[in-house]
Amino acid sequence: MEIRVLRYFLAVAREESISKAAEYLHITQPTLSRQMMELEEQLETRLINRGKRNHKITLTDEGMLLRKRAEEIIQLVDKTEAEFIMSNEIISGDIYIGSGETDAMRLIIQIAQNLQKGYPHIRYHLFSGNAEDVTEKLDKGLLDFGVLIEPANIEKYNYIKLPAADRWGLLMRKDSPLAQKEKITPEDLTAIPLITSRQALVGNELSGWSGQDYEKLNIVATYNLIYNASLMVDEGFGYALCLDKLVNTSESSNLCFKPLTPPLEAHLDIVWKKHQSFSKAAKKFLAALKKEIALTE
Repeated sequence: MEIRVLRYFLAVAREESISKAAEYLHITQPTLSRQMMELEEQLETRLINRGKRNHKITLTDEGMLLRKRAEEIIQLVDKTEAEFIMSNEIISGDIYIGSGETDAMRLIIQIAQNLQKGYPHIRYHLFSGNAEDVTEKLDKGLLDFGVLIEPANIEKYNYIKLPAADRWGLLMRKDSPLAQKEKITPEDLTAIPLITSRQALVGNELSGWSGQDYEKLNIVATYNLIYNASLMVDEGFGYALCLDKLVNTSESSNLCFKPLTPPLEAHLDIVWKKHQSFSKAAKKFLAALKKEIALTE
């Protein structure tokens, strides 16, 4: 007994007419009549009474029983098929994202959070480092995406510019002489001990901003992540050139942040390897990212 034939039988029972059921099923009337007769032969019992005058179909007692069982069988089949389709559509897996320290990661996190509502089986793994650290892991296939703070070499990647920018400035103790200033000029950097990012291209950016040789500044330490550098600042070791909103500068903190002037901003890109073979989870994330970016344009 085929599921297809049971569906035919239920259509006949519902429409109470071979011709109407055939029209509903998009098959010919003779084909449907033959299928019903073969079903009766298979079960060795009459299932339907065929009216002679109005051609109205009624079910025999055996036909009523088959209708009940057929409805149960079809319901179970439909439910089972739906469950398998849903299981095939369940998106799960791991997404690996590397990033420099930036407040713009909030955008990435918001996209991940929204995606999580529809795909709760996706897990996210974050790696923090400067551009060299992130691209090294990206090139080795250890990351799916990298959020890079400009300036960064992105020529060999596919990328999307993020609608965000970070502001460069100077992190210092609140009791330092420069803390009285609203903004920091290039001249302010010439005679103070500086803690700077060890990302190579940052030096070029700051040299262009200050109009002087970056290497001639009094650089006493470098960092790749700002947290430990902020401890050095807190201990009075020096002043850290860094991005805003990464270190606690609230009233309870000993530190404050002063922006550079003229203003120096760092724009951001999210990148991935060209010809990258993404998992289903990563494809969903990238689609959600593109959709979100498009809304801001």
